[in-house]
Amino acid sequence: MSGHYEPKTAFSRFVHEFEETLIAVILGLMTIITFINVILRYGFNTGLIWGLEATAFLFAWLVLFGMSYAVKVTAHLGVDAILNAVPRGARRAMGFIAATICIAYAFLLFKGAWDYWAPFAGFDATSGRWFPTGFANSRDQAWYEVGDIYMVEWLRWIEPIFNQGEAYEKLPRFIPYVMLPIGAGLLLFRFVQATLRLIRGEQESLIVSHEAEDAVDEVRHQNAED
Repeated sequence: MSGHYEPKTAFSRFVHEFEETLIAVILGLMTIITFINVILRYGFNTGLIWGLEATAFLFAWLVLFGMSYAVKVTAHLGVDAILNAVPRGARRAMGFIAATICIAYAFLLFKGAWDYWAPFAGFDATSGRWFPTGFANSRDQAWYEVGDIYMVEWLRWIEPIFNQGEAYEKLPRFIPYVMLPIGAGLLLFRFVQATLRLIRGEQESLIVSHEAEDAVDEVRHQNAED
């Protein structure tokens, strides 16, 4: 069931709570920025120039970070009609096949995310169409900036490292875009973890099933206790 993930060690609990806190912070920032922008626009005929772009980046971070978190807590929806029609052993085998496909997909996604982000940070993309065979000499795009978000002073230390000492007027693109390889890498890691849980028999599939019926039963159980 979704949300039934139970961390087993102190470090796992810390990481789990950190992920949930980060998701809550991103949602909170999106809400605050949007609320302030609405007040400024309709109350004072002005607004945060960078508000829309910042909200879009935060939403992208939320999606990319949330997809790996959903794998961890088994919250991704799926169709389980065939799974429920086969014996337990076949169900586990089908789950393992699906997990293998998901790992391959996440690996390709991670490679593509790195290859897209790396030039913006002045790094080299990988060579090879499907699997990395090395690193290709990529054009340095570390000077690319976002559209509206101004550069913050406490990040000026990155200018000698990534921009040859030249000052950024706006936030460099590689900072918000870094969530692409991070999100894809986390997704790959969570799929590997889920596959290991399938092998150990701790779960039977990667999807949450019958979430509506379970939610109704949970509410009925709570009402009965009250």
